[in-house]
Formats: sequence, structure tokens, C-alpha cells
Amino acid sequence: MTALGPRPGPRTERLALPGVLSPEQVLRTVEGIAAVQRADGAIPWFRGHHLDPWDHIESAMALDAAGEHERATAAYRWLARHQNPDGSWYAAYPDTPDGVAAADPTDRGRESNFCAYVAVGAWHHYLSTGDDTFLDQIWPTVFAAIEFVLGLQQSGGQIGWRHRADGTVDPDALLTGSSSVYQALRCALAIAEHREEPQPDWELSAGLLGHAIRHHPERFLDKHRYSMDWYYPVLGGAVTGAAAKERIEEGWDRFVVPGLGVRCVSPNPWVTGGESCELALALWAMGESDRAVDILRWIQPTLRAEDGMYWTGYVFEDDAVWPEERTTWTAGSLLLAVAALGGDEATTAVFGGERLPRGLDSDCCA
Repeated sequence: MTALGPRPGPRTERLALPGVLSPEQVLRTVEGIAAVQRADGAIPWFRGHHLDPWDHIESAMALDAAGEHERATAAYRWLARHQNPDGSWYAAYPDTPDGVAAADPTDRGRESNFCAYVAVGAWHHYLSTGDDTFLDQIWPTVFAAIEFVLGLQQSGGQIGWRHRADGTVDPDALLTGSSSVYQALRCALAIAEHREEPQPDWELSAGLLGHAIRHHPERFLDKHRYSMDWYYPVLGGAVTGAAAKERIEEGWDRFVVPGLGVRCVSPNPWVTGGESCELALALWAMGESDRAVDILRWIQPTLRAEDGMYWTGYVFEDDAVWPEERTTWTAGSLLLAVAALGGDEATTAVFGGERLPRGLDSDCCA
């Protein structure tokens, strides 16, 4: 992998967002993620911490948005090399020093949304680069991952959240996780459509899943205190239009702390960078860019560190950063949000959703 250049280039200038990030600040953030990436392509939360497939992909997508395509390619190659024979990945892998062989996974559970997200990353990378060879190479990885995930789909359309380490399946479904899977299914269908390899079973599964998210909250575990369950049906693309607007307005006062960001859990006095940036992405997808920019602006004073990375969260009652960790995925979610707001075509395609297949419409019959 090549080193990042010493000065902002056209890509970082495009990611700059007035009042939020300058080109120089964008470059510092990109450099921060790149500094954590290992020589084998893996991107842990921070050096010395574990990595998980979902956050690894989120960071790779941010690198693509910043034009660091070689680094992103290395991240996807790491995934392909570490995929299990059944199409899954383990939930957590330890960080190891560069040049040291990978250690045993620290969590041998296999989570459905972690595994599905490779489809989002792969389609985003292709749209960022136009690299057909990459898409040919990653397609078996995506195909196997989606097949594994759909093996966890329940009769009501929802996705069981975890294949346990002991080999049993937890059939309970999480609304956030299933919403992320819905986005991934649509990206997988886009790849299949591009390759002219239709997947009608995936289309049916996506339709059933979208219907469950929109109309059957009882099919998911009750996690209403978590802001992700509030905005993720919008971010994942299952809830759109007037229904999305109604959903966001209903939870706004419960989760949004004006001037600071988005609570992770209500009513805890803790705003987090990842949730704030993801809500900004959801707001952008709804056409509310002004509110999205406000959210991103609010988190800068408390969560941006001197090295350009972002603290995970801020406890405002104590005026304290907590936990004291600067995570690649928090920085990645920030870069993806500003990329969408700036009109980056690949990022708007996977998060805007207008050009993504929706699957078979099951609202009339499920």
C-alpha cells in the first residue's frame, strides 16, 4: 500500500464540508484511519484492540470515499482470505502486530449483519473504482455471505441475529441489524443485476424483510431505548418518504441533544459519534441536509481529537470523553456522512438507495 500524500488533494477537498471539516482536517482523519490499518489490510477499532467485519468494512468504505482505493482493496482482500467455509466471519478478531500471523478469533459467534455488510462495501468499492476485476473476484465472497445470512431468516421475514459459537442459532431478530441486512441485500442484488446473474430468492427475501421492518415491530427484540433502532430503518432504506419523516420526528426529542449530538441510549447523558454521523446520513437520505450538517457540526468540539480521529462518545453531564478510545469506525462514519452530503456518487448510491433494487414487494401479501 502506498503512503498518503503530505497535502490535501482533489479528493480530500471534495470531502471538505464548510463549518464541519476543512480539506486539511479531512486529510488528518484519513491519515488516522490509514495509520491503524495493518499491512495485511485489516482495520481494527484502534491498534491493540479487536476488529469486527462490519466496522472493518465501514472504515474501508471511508478510505474509498477519500480516494484511498488501494487500501480499501486490501481491506476486502483480508475479508476474502478470512471468510469461513459457510460464508460467515467471526464476530471479533484480535489485533496483531504487522507481520505476525493472525491469532484465533476472540468471539466465534457469527452475526448476520456483520456478514451481510460485505455486499454494501463491495458495491461501494466498485462504484468508486469501476474495477470489474475486483467485482469478479469478490462476487463469490459476497454470494457465500448472503447465502449464510439468509439461512438465518425467519418465517416472518426478520433475520436471526447470531449463529452462536456452539453451533446453535439465536432466532431473535434485532431491528437495527435486520435494517442493515436489508441495505446489504439490496446492494447484493445490485451486484447480481450488474453481473446478469439474477437471484430471485434474494429478491423475495428482501421483500419479506422490508415488509417486516416497516409493519411488524413485534417481530424484533424491543430495543427502543437505543437510538439505532430509531433511525436505522430509515438509514437502511426500508422506511422512506412520509413514514421516514414521521419516524424521525417522533424520536427526535428523545435522542437528539441540541448542540452536542445523538444519544446512544435514552435517557443516558452520553452522545456518540457513530450514532450522530449515521443519523446525519439518514437525514441526508430524507432530503434534510441542513439538519444533517448541524449534527456533524455539533460533534466537532467534543469528539474530534487533535490527531484527526474521533472519540467514541462524550458524557455531557460530566464533561468527559468516554470511553477513552478513538475508533476507526467513528471516523469512517463521519467521512461517509460528509461524502454523501458532498455528492460522492458511490456513497450516495449505497445510502440514497434510489438506484438499488428493492426486492419483491410483499407489503400487499405478507
